[in-house]
Amino acid sequence: MGKITLITGGARSGKSRYALNIAAEYKNKVFLATAMAIDDEMAKRIQAHKEERDASYVTAEEPYDLAPVLKNIGSSIDCVIIDCITVWLGNLVYKHGDEIKEFEEVRDFLDHIGKCSADLIVVTNEVGTGIIPDNKLAREYRDYSGIINQKIASHADEVILMVSGQPLVVKGNKKHE
Repeated sequence: MGKITLITGGARSGKSRYALNIAAEYKNKVFLATAMAIDDEMAKRIQAHKEERDASYVTAEEPYDLAPVLKNIGSSIDCVIIDCITVWLGNLVYKHGDEIKEFEEVRDFLDHIGKCSADLIVVTNEVGTGIIPDNKLAREYRDYSGIINQKIASHADEVILMVSGQPLVVKGNKKHE
């Protein structure tokens, strides 16, 4: 089983950049992208993220079912960045309809996260620190995101909270630069 690092924080807090900094020390790495280009703005964000990565990454794009990708990671892969869990959850809400429930894809991912031979760097948003959403679906999404983040953190060797581009170690003791 590989090491798991969870990187969380608010929007534009430096999570993805920090994940790439950690992964720089690895030779054989996969970037598991969860975003879908559903509009021009999202397509531009995806392109900007692609431009941040160098050619050493194999990119796997999977908006719905992460567990099979992790199950098929070969022993030659040292590190997998998963970016990002909250975007992935949004995709699942879109796929399954406007109802938050325990999605099978989430259950499978959480069952497999500790079994991957490669080190995992998991990026997610901390969505519970803002105002209370004004509608039921948004509140359920916020709550389910928090529950999933807690479950991933329970498996993680390290949890890093990004604030204004600065990493704060929440769990573990290694600081990456």
